[in-house]
Amino acid sequence: MSKPNKPVQPLDPMRFDRSNALNARLRHLIPGGSHTYAKGEDQFPEHMAPVIVRGSGSHVWDADGNEFIEYGSGLRAVTLGHGYPAVISAAREQLPLGSNFIRPAEIELQCAEQFLRLIRTADMVKFCKDGSHAVSGAVRLARAVTGRKLVAICGDQPFFSTDDWFIGTTPLHNGIPSETRALVRKFHYNDLESLSALFDAYPDQIAAVILEAEKETPPTEEFLPGIRALCDRHGAVLVLDEMITGFRWDNGGAQAFHKIQPDLSCFGKGLGNGFSVSALAGKRELMRRGGIDHDLERVFLLSTTHGGETHALAAAMATMRTFETEPVVETLWARGARLKEGLQQAAAAHGLSEQVPILGRPCCLVFGSRDRDGQPSQLFRTLMLQELLKRGILASSLVVNYSHTEADIDRTVEAFDEAFVTYRRALEDGIERHLAGRPVKPVFRPYA
Repeated sequence: MSKPNKPVQPLDPMRFDRSNALNARLRHLIPGGSHTYAKGEDQFPEHMAPVIVRGSGSHVWDADGNEFIEYGSGLRAVTLGHGYPAVISAAREQLPLGSNFIRPAEIELQCAEQFLRLIRTADMVKFCKDGSHAVSGAVRLARAVTGRKLVAICGDQPFFSTDDWFIGTTPLHNGIPSETRALVRKFHYNDLESLSALFDAYPDQIAAVILEAEKETPPTEEFLPGIRALCDRHGAVLVLDEMITGFRWDNGGAQAFHKIQPDLSCFGKGLGNGFSVSALAGKRELMRRGGIDHDLERVFLLSTTHGGETHALAAAMATMRTFETEPVVETLWARGARLKEGLQQAAAAHGLSEQVPILGRPCCLVFGSRDRDGQPSQLFRTLMLQELLKRGILASSLVVNYSHTEADIDRTVEAFDEAFVTYRRALEDGIERHLAGRPVKPVFRPYA
């Protein structure tokens, strides 16, 4: 591990000329300049938003030839690493056999069987292409089986779906009817009383309770069992969003790690190592309502043309096999722990432990950026991103993948250590002397 406070060497200026030109064209043809708002140019320092042309393992290269150690790959979707050989080989072998048919392919059954061997709280699974469809399918199913309209979501967690029922709860709710927005209520993480109060205020009206088991703050000992008990007491469906925690906290997800049994759970991201595949899984008595082997009123659960896309399922199977046969989760935790320790030591050496806290489980770290008064600051976040990009680190989060090496971790700590010198100076003599452009902006904002 590199030692903090070593002299900072002058940097050769990193050029983003071609990326900047491509970003202008992206903005002209694609609303927001990206197909995912969280990847947008406005999420990065001005004129320093690299457009990626290739990746390998934990490294990526942009249109200007700059090389970066990348964290949070694919918004946490690339858990094994870019171009992971076993996954690419499985998809490549499947492609010549056809990718989509008028009837289910055998691989759909094989992938379902493999998935359910890992996610043991579930009896049935249905695959789709993104997390939003999976979570929204869970909402529809919960409303159907309970006959209720309201949904309770954890209001301290940032994202559950692109559909109206959730986006209507954000500041970016333009175009969503107020009637839809009125059907969702929020409770607070680690606050059972806030959820209990919702059940009391809306008796026999809440269909589902939706949350991630954990973000940066771990659950208290009583929180998740208490959520389960409240749902049982009031007849609501417990939906666990495992998009981020699944195949990262444990091979069986955060539900296995925390020993909590949801009624329905939703997976994606790490399931396919960057390929487009997600899943809604759950108890048979609920999931079968989306099928044809019962005499109850049916639910149009999930029906996607590309849900059974064979090469994506082949990639998912290869990804899950890798989790089963190699120490993926253990490595994610170990690499993250090494990174967290190094960054905390470097921050402390610069007197920045309060300004740049390293948060979350080792397998899914983020860093904070706070001003002199200890308040979260978009200006100081931008400064950190700016200084890290200059040093070849692309890190809007600190989420590792299986391909990050110990050398990657050491180089990242070194880059943070050097960036902390600028951060400290900005605290002392004003950030305007050190920040090159406009600050990054929140995704959920009503105006540009």
